[in-house]
Amino acid sequence: MPADIPGLHHVTAIGSDPARNAEFYTETLGLRLVKRSVNQDDPSVYHLFYGDHGGSPGTSMTFFTYPDVSPGRPGTGQATAVSFLIPASAADYWIDRLDDAGVDTDRPRERFGDTVVPFRDPDGLPLELVARTDAPAGDPPVGPVPADNAIRGFHSVTISLADTERMATLLETMGFDETETAGDRRRFEGDGDLGYAVDVRAVPDGPQGRPGAGTVHHVAFRVTREEQSEWRDVLTAHGLRPTAVVDRKWFESVYARTAGGVRLEYATTEPGYTADETLDTLGDRLVLPERLEARREEIESGLPPLDVSATDE
Repeated sequence: MPADIPGLHHVTAIGSDPARNAEFYTETLGLRLVKRSVNQDDPSVYHLFYGDHGGSPGTSMTFFTYPDVSPGRPGTGQATAVSFLIPASAADYWIDRLDDAGVDTDRPRERFGDTVVPFRDPDGLPLELVARTDAPAGDPPVGPVPADNAIRGFHSVTISLADTERMATLLETMGFDETETAGDRRRFEGDGDLGYAVDVRAVPDGPQGRPGAGTVHHVAFRVTREEQSEWRDVLTAHGLRPTAVVDRKWFESVYARTAGGVRLEYATTEPGYTADETLDTLGDRLVLPERLEARREEIESGLPPLDVSATDE
């Protein structure tokens, strides 16, 4: 067996207006735009990556932005919430900040002993802030949110399924231990310090998720290059049909869809977002994989303008 997976690598969701998306994640949430590229399977749309100063694995929230896409519906067979980790002392700061920004926010609640602040992005994507005393110092961007209060990266994702048993078995094989249960929610935790938790909810009578703006496209876990082929074998042994390794330039990926319909990715930590840009210039320009460079003029002319102020200097 390969070594246990410590946690999430990135989460990719579907957005609509790319400028509005970038403004929300950089100016309201204080993340850094660490990579602006295109969907490598559909280069007519942006692929925008946000994260900490360097876009470290475990901090990277990414979006395919389709300006004309219809709203989706989070539901069964999807990741239905993405949770970010903040220091416990920052909870009041974020409650006030989100309120001042007019963000669609629910009342704070307690879950497994932590304060959780649920809210939604401009497309309705369900997000949460989880306040914990053990939040790592991390590498926050320089920007509108003071470093002491900044988002550190991911805490968890919530996956909603009609039947949770096969997902639970897969997570346990990946090295996530079931640690707590409350109502329809089961928590599984890895040994990383970011993106280390997965909550699996049993919603047998819930509506089926519908892809579109405001929904998660896939959830990526971090693995090493040396063990990626072994994880393909593990997925096959669990009755899944993993893809071949796909070179995404900044990481290499294997994809598989679970029996419940959730699309998972197993992405390498190497080489990272500095493979084609320096740390100081991450996100400043449109970058393309080599196979698309010959089409740069065509691709750039088809994309809407995206003016993002440099906040991490």
